[in-house]
Amino acid sequence: MTTPEDQDDRAQDDLLRAVEATLFAAEEPMTAEAISTHLGGAEVREALRELAAHYEGRGVELVERGRRWHFQTAPDLAHLLRREREEVRRLSRAATEVLAIIAYHEPVSRAEIESIRGVQTAKGTLDVLMEAGWVRAAGRREVPGRPVIYATTPDFLAHFGLKSRKELPGIDELRAAGLLDPVDDEMVAMELAGDQQSEASDEETPPETAD
Repeated sequence: MTTPEDQDDRAQDDLLRAVEATLFAAEEPMTAEAISTHLGGAEVREALRELAAHYEGRGVELVERGRRWHFQTAPDLAHLLRREREEVRRLSRAATEVLAIIAYHEPVSRAEIESIRGVQTAKGTLDVLMEAGWVRAAGRREVPGRPVIYATTPDFLAHFGLKSRKELPGIDELRAAGLLDPVDDEMVAMELAGDQQSEASDEETPPETAD
């Protein structure tokens, strides 16, 4: 005879399988809200936590980056797939500087980027970062001229293994990872200077949307 407890367990197992299948088939990372909507409004947060625990330490892991969930290869096994992956083009000095400014000061306009760098920024530099999927247009600044403002994307967080911008590394860590080469230390220090204590509030404030 099937008990209510058995029915609850079966329902939970079915939900876990549904969430797992949804993420496996997804073409891009999904928020818990998007998964819930896809599954008819089911509460999925506990299922996500259970799946993350289940896959922890396995060859494929379920991770959350920028409030979006996706499966990824375990970091210690990445070398096994290196030959199968397209080599990432090394960023130019200008693109590296612009990416660092956007990551640490977003949302930021092109004029604000140029003010921090001290030089004009070619449109092609922003295009490269947007084509890489690391930078997006986040609306317009409500000032005369309504300039476009830029911010990083969930793909940026996922690529660098960050859950949120709060985990952005310091200068020494960026240099050790090779991201800052060949940017000189003085320029980088100037770019990353400022009130980083406001980063948390920046994340919580919804970006201004374009008309």
